[in-house]
Amino acid sequence: MSFRKHALLGATAMLAISMALAGCGEEKKEEQAAEQPAAPAEPAAPATTEAAPAATETQQAATTTEAAPAAAPAGADVKVGILFDITGPIANFIPPMMDSVTLVTDEINAGGGLLGGKMVAAIGDTTGSSQGAVDAATKLVNVENVAAVVGALMSGTTIAAANSVIIPTGVAQISPTATSPDMTGLPDNDWVFRVVPSDAYQGQVLAKLTIDQGVKSVALTYANNDYAAPLAKAFADSYKALGGTIAAEVKHEEKQPSYTTELATLAKDKPEALVIIAYAGDSGLTLVKEALENGLFKRFIGTDGLRDNLLIEKIGADNLKDSFFTSPSSPKSAAADKFNEIYTAKFQTTKDKIFIGQVYDSVMLAALAIQQAGGTDRAKVRDALRTVANAPGEAVGPGDWAKALELIKAGKDIDYTGATGSMEFDDKGDVAGVIGHFVVDGTGYKEVGLVTP
Repeated sequence: MSFRKHALLGATAMLAISMALAGCGEEKKEEQAAEQPAAPAEPAAPATTEAAPAATETQQAATTTEAAPAAAPAGADVKVGILFDITGPIANFIPPMMDSVTLVTDEINAGGGLLGGKMVAAIGDTTGSSQGAVDAATKLVNVENVAAVVGALMSGTTIAAANSVIIPTGVAQISPTATSPDMTGLPDNDWVFRVVPSDAYQGQVLAKLTIDQGVKSVALTYANNDYAAPLAKAFADSYKALGGTIAAEVKHEEKQPSYTTELATLAKDKPEALVIIAYAGDSGLTLVKEALENGLFKRFIGTDGLRDNLLIEKIGADNLKDSFFTSPSSPKSAAADKFNEIYTAKFQTTKDKIFIGQVYDSVMLAALAIQQAGGTDRAKVRDALRTVANAPGEAVGPGDWAKALELIKAGKDIDYTGATGSMEFDDKGDVAGVIGHFVVDGTGYKEVGLVTP
């Protein structure tokens, strides 16, 4: 997420939503190439693990040497790290994502467990900052001894954890939402994966959609972070190549109390719309609010970081009726329908719950890889990821944990197709993915189609 995405969860709430998870694994088939305003309700959890004390410098230094965790005894619980940006600029997105963790946890532990025991979610909060991501990842890897890490969500926190902890230590990391193009070229020794398309692709899609919507001239502002800057460049390059005009382009710093100076520059040549590449909780909301208050812009274009219900709550649907957004989405499929069915049965609805399918898929893949690996050896888990995610193999998907477990035990290949589409990892750990077109619809967002460049 890169995320993306303001309610603060306190430490107590964070610990309360820790939960047990379970997963699957086997040997790798081939050699791999290099790679809210209010705190949420506490989801039920079959097992929990409390966050460890803050990492010391010694613990952080220990991440510089690759080391597998001690092998778990047969039938013992197996920990998977959930490295989420629980507090910080995308806090508003987190509660439904944690529901997805609960959903897959319950499915796994009710469907035969992981390696003969249960899967336990070890929760780490990045606080939405690079240092917080390093500290939380250090605790998960060196203290909790997790077999794999799901997260982080924001691109900046994901990359920080990867460079300082994940890659030096050697543990598989699967981000449900980090979209920065910088991740594709990360020298990660094949430890870092994600289940959303790169923003190099989303930028092209947003440019085409903007032209298709008849918007020929825009102003562009983007936050100075690992998520927004590469996405803004991809959009600008593609938009100009398609014949669009960028009347003004301004990079802005996050969390400023006001952006009136930047907005005056952006509005000077009277472009048709303002493109905002930023998290609503960091700067996006303030930019939209001040643009409307000062009569500078009436139409806004954004990506998943801005597509936050907080924006509608604070700005109002009527003020956003001409605006549109892009965000990673999922194609229509039996797997998507099954996920919607099981999520809705437990948590009422999937509407306006961004990235819940990607979170489910990431946790399921981590669990399947552990079971496929036959243990918690981190290198074997990493190598097993493509074995369970890529063709060939018998098809499994959301809700199929028990089936997948039996197939792996029988020595058969599996091919997981996720709630959000194909999970075919390339040699960089990327997947193709799809991008949706969203508009404001009442108190939420409505997907009106999928977009290709």
